[in-house]
Amino acid sequence: MTELHLWLRHEARTTERRTPIVPDDARRLVGSGVALTVEESPQRVFRVEEYEAAGCRVAPAGSWVSAPRDTVVLGLKELPPEPAELTHRHIFFGHAYKGQPGAGDLLRRFAAGGGALFDLEYLVDDSGRRLAAFGFWAGYLGAALAVLQHRGRLRAPLVPTTKDELDETLKPAAGDTEFTGLVIGALGRSGRGARTAFATAGADPACWDLAETRDLDREALLRHDVMVNAVLATTPVPPFLREQDLDDPDRRLRTLCDVTCDVGSPLNVLPVYDDTTDWDVPVRRLRAEPPLDLIAIDNLPSLLPLESSADFSAALLPQLLDFGVTGPWGRCLDRFRQASLESSPS
Repeated sequence: MTELHLWLRHEARTTERRTPIVPDDARRLVGSGVALTVEESPQRVFRVEEYEAAGCRVAPAGSWVSAPRDTVVLGLKELPPEPAELTHRHIFFGHAYKGQPGAGDLLRRFAAGGGALFDLEYLVDDSGRRLAAFGFWAGYLGAALAVLQHRGRLRAPLVPTTKDELDETLKPAAGDTEFTGLVIGALGRSGRGARTAFATAGADPACWDLAETRDLDREALLRHDVMVNAVLATTPVPPFLREQDLDDPDRRLRTLCDVTCDVGSPLNVLPVYDDTTDWDVPVRRLRAEPPLDLIAIDNLPSLLPLESSADFSAALLPQLLDFGVTGPWGRCLDRFRQASLESSPS
């Protein structure tokens, strides 16, 4: 059997501090016979020396482009715009199968180079459940930021922190008024995280899931002060909020956090905004009177890089130890091939 060579790349996005493999799990990979090269990265939450001590090879940032062709390149977020031809197998969140902006360009780069995408969003078990996800921490942070914004305590730019530190800021303080919260998708990973943050903030949110969204009561939705959307639709559903809902004179909703950030996709359940927010400007005002603020940051877990990386790495490790073209990885590859055929000129 050919030795698996994984290459942990530096993330091109400057606010991405997470890693899919932490040093302790890198040591387990190396001990199991996997060759692991780790690129230098000044922003990664773990120093490259910790990976070197775990038995990993070290390479300059961005050097994956010249790695041997049989190398499997591992990352989290989007690739840099070059090279135009992707020759390697890549593992990351590609966001390329639902018509998102840039999806066609990414698939064409793989077609041009003969590489392949193993999209982590589609690394699932036989029942379709994700095997490695950041959902809990995305939901936790989404609700936390929404509460802080609603209470007037959110400060920009955002900076990475720890859960203990964030919990302290979430606890109710003198002068805080009561509010009503709503979590949509409350039974999933992200929903559980959002509910945890609300509880820390001293709030007991309404929890909606499939039963409530099948026959959505928008008037009831608009009667909540703070809403967190944790639903990532995989099939078309009626939107939860529409432009006309934002102008409803009886709208009580003041703070909206979209954890899933499916902006640009035809499956987006919140088609009331056209661009995400970010760490520098985390909040966008959608309506002036009565005010409605939006938070839509697509790498929320990077604000808690230690906790979120450790959880994700623990889930991904057994999958990497069993990397191949069957099972969950085979399903990833099949989805990539299907999307590539659908996007190719007829």
